[in-house]
Amino acid sequence: MNASHTPRIDVMRSQLGRARGLGSAKTGVDHWWLERMSAVALVPLSGWFVLQVLRLAGAEQQDVVEWGGKPANASMLLALMVLTFYHMQLGLQVIIDDYVHGKAHLPASLLLKGAALLIGLFAVIAVLKLALAPSTKAGA
Repeated sequence: MNASHTPRIDVMRSQLGRARGLGSAKTGVDHWWLERMSAVALVPLSGWFVLQVLRLAGAEQQDVVEWGGKPANASMLLALMVLTFYHMQLGLQVIIDDYVHGKAHLPASLLLKGAALLIGLFAVIAVLKLALAPSTKAGA
């Protein structure tokens, strides 16, 4: 018998036994569906936004402010901003879950959620500022 050989102990555990304590498998399905639903909602909103940007290309600042002051446009912009940053947070959370382990996982998740919330809040405030800007039409 070789002295460098260490005995090997096999533990007989079922698949269920190895998986216990690792969390519920149900939360991944919810996350997956939320990601897909936000992506589907972003398709028409993004298309609308691209068309509006092309239509407003070369317009004066006042024309853009008037456009953003219309309730329909402001509502669409708000929906686009909220869904964009929500979808971003969902996608980046998957990356953190897959690649960040141990003690770094919780701080990374919290940092992501805080950054997405903060940047999203800045975007919403910008849209509200545009929507609520006083109208200064020429000749008024």
